[in-house]
Amino acid sequence: MAALAIILLIIGAVLLVFGLLVEAAKFLLWIGIVIIVVAIIAGLLRYIRRSS
Repeated sequence: MAALAIILLIIGAVLLVFGLLVEAAKFLLWIGIVIIVVAIIAGLLRYIRRSS
């Protein structure tokens, strides 16, 4: 689960940067943001489950 969150975070960051650099690929910016949010939520759920 932790590896999945890290992979999603990396993919999201790459898509975010690529979406900012390429004006024609603005949808990649939104996909990157969504993937980063999903990765953060997955990390938070893992942290909450581990602490309880």
